[in-house]
Amino acid sequence: MSTNRPAGRRRPPAPGQARYTPGASRARQSVERRSAAPLFFLRQLPAWLMPLVLVVLLIAGLAVHGIAGALALCGVAIVLGWLALVSWPRLSSAGRLGRLTVIALVLVVAVVQATK
Repeated sequence: MSTNRPAGRRRPPAPGQARYTPGASRARQSVERRSAAPLFFLRQLPAWLMPLVLVVLLIAGLAVHGIAGALALCGVAIVLGWLALVSWPRLSSAGRLGRLTVIALVLVVAVVQATK
């Protein structure tokens, strides 16, 4: 493994949790297989890094007008959409609606930033 962290510093997988959705459709299995490597990579990073990157992108997207701000916000929406897709089977209806609402809101703000 080519990480800079010592082997003892990695976060272990959540105990008792299946890595894949049991009885999933072929499309779902494909999404989970393709997402496994990036998720395992993110799991090896410090827990604070990914939220920090998203906050920086969000602030940059809100502060910078034009296409650069819109692209930063689209990056946030893509990551949020991917995480929502991966967690979709475990979400309640309210959780699904909340995630879709946040992603739509970020994309609307991205369109507004692109037109400024």
